[in-house]
Amino acid sequence: MGAAIKKCGVPREELFITTKLWVQDASYEGAKKAVETSLNKLGLEYLDLYLIHQPMGDYYGAYRALEELYKDGLLRAIGMCNCYPHVLADLCETVEVIPAVNQVELHPFFQQEDALKLMKEYGVQPEAWGPFAEGKHGIFTHSVLTKIGEKYGKSAAQAALRWNVQRGVVVIPKSTHKDRMEQNMDIWDFALTDEDMQEISGLDIGHSEIVNHYDPAFVKMLHGRKLHE
Repeated sequence: MGAAIKKCGVPREELFITTKLWVQDASYEGAKKAVETSLNKLGLEYLDLYLIHQPMGDYYGAYRALEELYKDGLLRAIGMCNCYPHVLADLCETVEVIPAVNQVELHPFFQQEDALKLMKEYGVQPEAWGPFAEGKHGIFTHSVLTKIGEKYGKSAAQAALRWNVQRGVVVIPKSTHKDRMEQNMDIWDFALTDEDMQEISGLDIGHSEIVNHYDPAFVKMLHGRKLHE
């Protein structure tokens, strides 16, 4: 990534670079070292956004370190990932710098309306990982999303992205195909109606089918994983 940044020819101020703190580095000293490592590997003087990947381990100590690096200008913004409402509320009531972002699973089948309300209350920007539900529920051909998309000459995927955007959510869809990347960016020339939004709201199943943060086995697995260099 560092090499790509150097070769792309885009001025640094036009790039927005985000990276994350791994679970095994979740401590005050661990976060300080991890940020330094990321800056060195990327060949950068600062990062635009730095996120704590999971609220596990000593993430409070890690966050304190990020607050200091934020004040020093090495991090332009700091935030969290995967914070459910009770975790985010506790964090926001404790820290000095409110997280700029909370990156969580948000898509038509797991909508987390209560989480969005809380983020708005604290001024935290919701950002969706997995906005396509990792392909589950046939999202790319889903009848409701397809029907709504066709009204605007768009795909089901574009309808799903537009729905999240209209809820105030930043979306980060993933694709390795150039044409799909272009489609993912082509969602700014139409708007869903209130009726469209309401119809999509009916798709919510109220829980994740991708990952269960309440499962002790999942927590143990994350703590046991090693990040490959």
